[in-house]
Amino acid sequence: MSVYLDHNATTPLHPKVADAMMPYMSGIYGNPSSVHRYGRLTRDALEQARMQVARLVGAEPKQVVFTSGGTEANNLAIRGVLANLKTSGFAISCIEHASLLAPARLMQQQGWQLDMIPVNTQGKVEIDSFQASINEDTQFVSVMAANNETGVLQDIASLVSAAKADKADRIFHSDACQMVGKLPFNFAELKLDLMSLSSHKLYGPQGAGALVVSSHIDLQPLIVGGGQEKQKRSGTENMLALVGFGAAAELAAEKMQQRQQHVQQLQTQLLEQLIALPGVEIFSQQVKRLPNTVMFAIEGIDGEALLMQLDKKGFAVSSGSACESSSTDPSHVLLAMSVKPDTAKGAIRVSFGEQNTSEEVTQFIEALHDIQLFSTTI
Repeated sequence: MSVYLDHNATTPLHPKVADAMMPYMSGIYGNPSSVHRYGRLTRDALEQARMQVARLVGAEPKQVVFTSGGTEANNLAIRGVLANLKTSGFAISCIEHASLLAPARLMQQQGWQLDMIPVNTQGKVEIDSFQASINEDTQFVSVMAANNETGVLQDIASLVSAAKADKADRIFHSDACQMVGKLPFNFAELKLDLMSLSSHKLYGPQGAGALVVSSHIDLQPLIVGGGQEKQKRSGTENMLALVGFGAAAELAAEKMQQRQQHVQQLQTQLLEQLIALPGVEIFSQQVKRLPNTVMFAIEGIDGEALLMQLDKKGFAVSSGSACESSSTDPSHVLLAMSVKPDTAKGAIRVSFGEQNTSEEVTQFIEALHDIQLFSTTI
């Protein structure tokens, strides 16, 4: 038996997406910057993918800057914007992905004042603490739409409004890599300035992402030399991956409600059955979360040990962010929520996808029960 329950780390490539990519593996191979027929053919495909991604998130195609993934998009957002502003201050939430935390620390080392926006014990950014974390020198703010570990959803609309209430030109970025494709998220309606996206979080290929950029934002590229993506990201575009990204985005728009309902049912089932197990602590139960995500810990059981035991039984889950899986430190997200370090080290994340079933949830609970019984006898 093999059951994949780690869709927040990556999703399997959807067969329809693979079909859309197939011609670009051999038959269609022009450089989209070339002016001849082969180049025009791939250029058309590139712009179609840009339009498909833009439609999914309520943006204009010209606002979509393709990248190699969410990590590059986050780096481009924070480093590309701050590079063109005078050295002053910026603020990010303390639960951001490592791909935003790391460049933030880099900018801090270069002289920028960095303020960390706290969360409450449920992992939510509260308006009062948010407003207390920014001041007149704060020029850039970043708060992720949905946390990759706990699944907690932030009220981005209210945070954008609060950020711009006293400083209309304050720039607001949101890492929406986990949100987009799972729940509706509209760039224009939210009045965002920048938004990061990732293809492989919505059944598209790895190696593709995007930064959505408002027209008024002055963005300094991280990669220069070819002038692609309207001078914002040089390098010949990864056509195979970007065609897949576009197809995945179109499919996500079509199937979002269906997928949401399916994983929501599995999440509800898992929560009901987890509660019946002794010693289980479920994180962020009191706030809205992604419909596919559950993070929990079992008292007295180490998270890495539990992960390995589940893997032996055929269940693929995560102990947190896949990008930080080599670290033995407790989740920085849970620590920010005031979870005790020992409890945080026991955390396990389950994230469902469209191919998972109710039977698999029952089998997962049975596996947990067996592991729990074993742990009490040694």
